[in-house]
Amino acid sequence: MKKILKSTLLLACGVCLFSACSDDNDSNPTLQTPTRFVLNTPALAANGVYDLANSTTVELTCSQPDYGFPATTQYTVQVATKQDMSDAADLGTTFTTAKMAVPADELASTLTDLEVQQGKEETKDFPMDIPVYIRVKANLLTANGDPVANTEILSNTVTLKQVHLLFSLPPVTAPEHLYITGEQFDNFKWDNAVEMAPVHSHPGVYWHLVWIGSQGIKFNAAKAWDGNEVGFAGITKSGELADQIIDGGGNIASNKPGWYLMVVTCTVKGRDLLYDVRFEQPNVYLMGKATVGGNWEKGEKAALFTVPTTADGEFVSPAFAQTIPTGDDSGIRAYVDLGFDWWQSEFMVFDKKIVYRGTGGDQSRVAGDAGQKLYLNFQKETGEIK
Repeated sequence: MKKILKSTLLLACGVCLFSACSDDNDSNPTLQTPTRFVLNTPALAANGVYDLANSTTVELTCSQPDYGFPATTQYTVQVATKQDMSDAADLGTTFTTAKMAVPADELASTLTDLEVQQGKEETKDFPMDIPVYIRVKANLLTANGDPVANTEILSNTVTLKQVHLLFSLPPVTAPEHLYITGEQFDNFKWDNAVEMAPVHSHPGVYWHLVWIGSQGIKFNAAKAWDGNEVGFAGITKSGELADQIIDGGGNIASNKPGWYLMVVTCTVKGRDLLYDVRFEQPNVYLMGKATVGGNWEKGEKAALFTVPTTADGEFVSPAFAQTIPTGDDSGIRAYVDLGFDWWQSEFMVFDKKIVYRGTGGDQSRVAGDAGQKLYLNFQKETGEIK
């Protein structure tokens, strides 16, 4: 019967905070470069089984690097699945003592990620029993808790001969939000990015009207340059205007700058997010009693908005055919046609701001008088009836 272990992880003992101090001779401690830093081999590393799913922590111990004086030291645990440590990854939890409990769940998720990067699959290869290689990186810390340059030293590597590893990564899901930035948003500043609208009843589908020029755009699930932003290489393009979309130095650019209806469909394949992006005519429509037809038929040509020729221009509706009060079915209604029910991609202006229905319930009604028009600025996300 295999032994279930919690081993001993170590971070070296950062004893006291280093600060320059004077003795009677007005001398200061001298920083020296450590030459030896030992990570101790846990007693059960060779013969025991580390069952990470049924452990809380794994413990290690190590010696303290000799910097020439007692000093606060930061210890970072590095783990690898290859004996030469060529795939070593830092754990996020760091320590300032020579004896430390490493979270077993963090160790498991890091090892799972390393295995996935090497082609292992959740349903095919897990659970698995593997050797795991561990070493510790030590750095002297300043009074502010920052690592001191050129004080890093690596310990020896120890082997945990048998680690029982379950798949320990959270499921990959379509992002809850997608944001677009580009040349027109103050030269790719995420603070000015617009958020794509999710499509009602169609998880993983988002849309927005966007100006695409020669420098192009990118989109991301966060308003940040965090390495997950998606450019030309990260999409499969489709749609009526797909031929106009080109690689703009890694960005999604156009050889015919102008407005596009951009529809992103995100699907999950394994641990990857795949993005199919449709580029369609930038058609915006009125719907309902404000239209010339006065009915609820989708795609009425007389209900089309005019399309601006500049990035900061306004989409303008036809004049309302009649005065529209608010009521259960009455009110000014607008939408883009994504090939679904029109209300699944509708929106309206409230307090001069464009508000998308998205995945929410029915929107409040907005009144309009005969002859008035709806003006929309999709770059600033503003609008007005006048």
